[in-house]
Amino acid sequence: MQTARVLDVFAGTGAYGLEALSRGAASATFIENNRAALSAIRANVAACRAEETTNIIAADATNPPRGAPHDLIFLDPPYGQNLVPKALAALIGWVAPGAIIIAEFGPEQIFAPPEMLAERRHGKARLLFWRNET
Repeated sequence: MQTARVLDVFAGTGAYGLEALSRGAASATFIENNRAALSAIRANVAACRAEETTNIIAADATNPPRGAPHDLIFLDPPYGQNLVPKALAALIGWVAPGAIIIAEFGPEQIFAPPEMLAERRHGKARLLFWRNET
């Protein structure tokens, strides 16, 4: 994972991206539009001394600016708003061919990714893992 570029979408505190950096990812980009969450991400990036390997983008994940391809994508949107498909459609250019995508869903959300690699349940949360085939 030494060269992996990680994209943490609906980043919240930035935990997914920061964890990937701690495990050897080359860089992490965070997309978040909530002001309190952006402050938390900035504080956590500073606490981890990861400023040189991170990029924080204050934007709506369903309408992001253009971006470069990333190899590992985390999506943890608010439940019940069908945001994963909307964000993925908007993140064209951000997701590298063959990228691993991990998305968290609420208990009642239905989503069937192409060629699912794994599914995990943690309480009410459901995590789906798949590879970008485009």
